[in-house]
Amino acid sequence: MMEWIDFSFWFLIALTALCLLRVILGPTVADRVVAIDIMGIIVVGICVLLAIRTGRSFLIDIGIAWIILSFIGTLTMAKYLERRKLNE
Repeated sequence: MMEWIDFSFWFLIALTALCLLRVILGPTVADRVVAIDIMGIIVVGICVLLAIRTGRSFLIDIGIAWIILSFIGTLTMAKYLERRKLNE
């Protein structure tokens, strides 16, 4: 059972590296924002895998907090790219 967790963990690490590459090379700001958002989702997956592997449930709480902050950041960046004020 632990073999698939180890494989999934390293697979998610490789996907994070690819997203980081898109953040560095992305031709537009929107591409970079999407890559950062996907990295946030991958980090939550890593937290879940680590919670399963170690049996520590607080890692799921960290993942939930991370995804909420990522969502707020994505909304803020979308508003900024639309050149609107945040209270509109």
